[in-house]
Amino acid sequence: MKADYQDLVDEISALLGAPATLENRDFGLIAFGAHDSDDDAAMDPVRTRSILTRKSTPAVRAWFEGFGITRATGPVRIPAAPDAGVYRGRICLPVRHRGVVLGYVWLLDAAPGPSPERLTAAMEVASRIGALLADEERAGADLSRELRAVLTAERGWQYDMALAALRTALGPDAEGLHALVCVAPWPDADTPSVRVAPGAAALCTLPWPGREAPQPPATGPRCLAALIRLRSADSPAPALTAADRLRDAAGGTPAPAAATPTAAWATRGATAAVAGVADPRRGLGDLAEAWREAASAARAAMAQPRLGPLAPWASIGPYRLLTALPADAPHDPAVRALLTPAHTELARTAEVFLDCAGQAGRTAAALGIHRQTLYYRLSRVEQLTGLDLDDGEDRLLLHMALKEARL
Repeated sequence: MKADYQDLVDEISALLGAPATLENRDFGLIAFGAHDSDDDAAMDPVRTRSILTRKSTPAVRAWFEGFGITRATGPVRIPAAPDAGVYRGRICLPVRHRGVVLGYVWLLDAAPGPSPERLTAAMEVASRIGALLADEERAGADLSRELRAVLTAERGWQYDMALAALRTALGPDAEGLHALVCVAPWPDADTPSVRVAPGAAALCTLPWPGREAPQPPATGPRCLAALIRLRSADSPAPALTAADRLRDAAGGTPAPAAATPTAAWATRGATAAVAGVADPRRGLGDLAEAWREAASAARAAMAQPRLGPLAPWASIGPYRLLTALPADAPHDPAVRALLTPAHTELARTAEVFLDCAGQAGRTAAALGIHRQTLYYRLSRVEQLTGLDLDDGEDRLLLHMALKEARL
């Protein structure tokens, strides 16, 4: 980030033919342009002090602010003030973003000075600096940058450094009890205010990880990660409340929870937002594993609406195993034919039958069909798969394959 500021300050220096200095709105030094060492006029006590101490005196600040630089939207010329230690006049380029002043670019003024065209071009560069400062300020406010770095870093030294940065930013809270939440799908790249989620320590948006958590793809649908502070491991309510608020912030009407296996098939493919909640943990040491749990719980709720719209990791049953399968895992050969579009109804019948623990009466009632129709469909399932539905292991294989297909 500092290199970006330096490049932009150097660009302004080149445009205006004079060394520029960038300070934040509190007159703290961020970057400065190099000056010709043979040109003594390029330095005065104020500029020297700013560079050496990385700040300006209260008297200098008061003198500059007296010329309205906090409200200005264009270049401001400020005369010298020897009593305040300002021996050279200045040109101030306010650095603003969305109407808010975030810093200042300073240049020593000298006749005849830069042309209006060059000053206009320099102000355009200053607006780019403003966007960078705004991003950094926003990241510092909600720790989104630090959390995102941890959740996207590969395990190793990069992950360790990112985790150390997040731990430092959180301070004493880093050793407290937390729960990680994943909300998906998230409508855009904007992170909501921390006020949206009670107890939120940090929030960030990420590409939707799917099976590849915690390493998301570079593009595609997005999700939201939220690190929620908890007071007690026996009271997960704050995490669920925060997850519910964030899910609402994602917009859209929640998909209804399916009361029956048949209803689950009817709502399959719903795109309403869901929230997965990882098991609570103390400290940040297992944050990568917590993110895997939260993202997996969200995936399970999207695949099986009856698990959502709020899905704690502990409640998703077999999906704890299924979401851990590698991204490129092929369907088992025995069920490939059953999972083709031509046999959707047979696949639905088989899953409802297995969800009902193999009880024909319950299954026929759930599907709204006659028992004889059910028996015929199940015989067709056995013919397509080569599996024996009276065999426990064959049932297990078929059941897991049908659940995995939802993901």
